[in-house]
Amino acid sequence: MLVLIPLLPFVGFLLNASLGRRVSKAASGAVACGAMVLSFLVSASAVWRLLALDPANRAIVQRVFSWISSGSFGVDFQLALDPLSALMILVVTGIGSLIHIYSTAYMHEETDSEYARYFSYLNLFAAFMLVLVLGSNFLVMFIGWEGVGLCSYLLIGFWHQKQSATDAGKKAFIVNRIGDFGFVLGVLLIFVRFDSIDFQEVARSASLIRPETDAFGTISIITLLLFIGATGKSAQIPLYVWLPDAMEGPTPVSALIHAATMVTAGVYMIGRNAVLFSRAPHTLAIVAVIGAATALLAGTIAIVQNDIKRVLAYSTVSQLGYMFLAMGVGASAAGIFHLYTHAFFKALLFLGSGAVIHALHGEQDLRRMGGLRRGLPITFWTFLIGAIAISGVPFFAASSRKTSTGTAPGRWQCNSTLGRCMASASRADRSCDWSI
Repeated sequence: MLVLIPLLPFVGFLLNASLGRRVSKAASGAVACGAMVLSFLVSASAVWRLLALDPANRAIVQRVFSWISSGSFGVDFQLALDPLSALMILVVTGIGSLIHIYSTAYMHEETDSEYARYFSYLNLFAAFMLVLVLGSNFLVMFIGWEGVGLCSYLLIGFWHQKQSATDAGKKAFIVNRIGDFGFVLGVLLIFVRFDSIDFQEVARSASLIRPETDAFGTISIITLLLFIGATGKSAQIPLYVWLPDAMEGPTPVSALIHAATMVTAGVYMIGRNAVLFSRAPHTLAIVAVIGAATALLAGTIAIVQNDIKRVLAYSTVSQLGYMFLAMGVGASAAGIFHLYTHAFFKALLFLGSGAVIHALHGEQDLRRMGGLRRGLPITFWTFLIGAIAISGVPFFAASSRKTSTGTAPGRWQCNSTLGRCMASASRADRSCDWSI
């Protein structure tokens, strides 16, 4: 069933891209939303089956087809579901479905053909993002990695009549390619070093290597290259400049791509390769420093912004910095938990800002807003809930803690209200057993 999860939105993309101009807006919206809702239902069913498995072997793998075979090198197009990817597919399909439904009203002023084009791009993005989080090796992940970058370019520049929108789309595309160059070099070096690009095989081999505490060795170079890719996709210093300009796209696009899914791909990638990064303490220190600097810089820039969407954009950059800081200091469970909560409250804030902009006929300047509580009571309360959640108020966004098990050197345990992650430097099977 795993292949159905990305396949359903991809089919929605094909239908709207080929037949969208010949059908009504209602039909286009129904196809796109139906594909996402069905994908969410299949995801929920797959996660339910996953939870029924024994915690020690909680993984579902599906080999779709043999992809590349050249001499001793072979790569299968293979999807894998474990508790970490289960969390991600529920976020992508769940929040994605709600944003698709929201978009049916938000984009109703577009022509039939433009309406269908918008939803085809939205479905294609969801399909690529699901491939990214379900891929069982670096090459399958890279398909989704590059696909979401392409869809980001298409969606940011959706209103191509605006020069600022097309410039922002090209800027996002170019900056992401800079990061992706580092990611590709890291994957190639992984193959040279481990003779494999499968996540579990690489983790098993890396677990037998001593941490590079003295010199900046091969593992440190590999992880640093992967982190360069993450800085581009997740908008960290110095490659954060594309995200604020991406607000030129439709507001639902900002909610989906630049809050809930695409920008968290870098955090997910580091979490997926936690064993590899644990062998490179120098790189982890760089990750932590860059994350802390980004959180501080973006947060201070947001203070002086007047555009409602740009405030939220810089807030997203700042929150991503917190996630990387958590990853850099070894609190992977806290980083992933914040990724999960951030997806909900930041999408809520973006959709709330879209409602405000829509009600004010396109006005985005905060200095010209005020007294909207009576006119937009529902938006007021939902926006307030999102603001409380991002502030970390109890019962709206929970916290996590890290405690030592005290049983063996190199072993640590992270507990949170969402789940638990345990890892041991002595284990050879995987770095992290994520249990929901």
